[in-house]
Amino acid sequence: MKYQCLMIDDDATIAETTAEYFNMFDISTASVGSYEEAEAFLEKHQVSLLLLDINLGDRSGFELCKQIRRKYDMPILFISARTSDDDILTALNIGGDDYIKKPYTMSILLAKVKAVLTRYEKAAEAAKTASAKVVSDQPMTGQIKVSEGILLNTGTHLLIRENETIPLKAMEYKMLLYLLENRGRVVTKEEFLSNVWEDSFIGEGTLPVHIRHIREKIEINPNEPQIIRTVWGVGYIIGSAEE
Repeated sequence: MKYQCLMIDDDATIAETTAEYFNMFDISTASVGSYEEAEAFLEKHQVSLLLLDINLGDRSGFELCKQIRRKYDMPILFISARTSDDDILTALNIGGDDYIKKPYTMSILLAKVKAVLTRYEKAAEAAKTASAKVVSDQPMTGQIKVSEGILLNTGTHLLIRENETIPLKAMEYKMLLYLLENRGRVVTKEEFLSNVWEDSFIGEGTLPVHIRHIREKIEINPNEPQIIRTVWGVGYIIGSAEE
């Protein structure tokens, strides 16, 4: 069976209430209360998005996230009462797509989940269409030069580096494309939020983590980036195509 959302939280009341609320608005949602139940559920069902608590009894949501990332590529939104910067950065660095602090407003959480589902479902459709094109020997159209030897295909949403194709998540593609369309000038955080994310509710630290993930796919050394450069206190910039 296919579900749009799975809520993983050891607080049964929160998990069941959230799932019930989402189902009322036609977001098919199930809930489980433990690490083991989550693994078993994902083995039997197709899930588009996870809402994941950090504290899962004697197990950790961080540990579960890393395990899930070895097998699946659906978006993972952490939900937790823990508010330290270390917890937030850990969640984002191990594969979480966002971090939502408890207590949350049901309507805002629903709006965020709907927005993320829409983005990722569109990306999944693009990936299906792209699969035949990737293996074709015919030249692909809609290519933008990222840097020497690296192209972004706007039809398939894939990076092309020599004979290698590198997939991008939906938001990674949108951010990289926006930087390329504004090559040579600094794109601020506020501009990303307004023109790319179209979502004022993203967690603190989400933007730089996505930039880091893009760098890992295009930079020779992501720790010393030469393509996407940081302008401290302002934003990010990609230089001219000749650089």
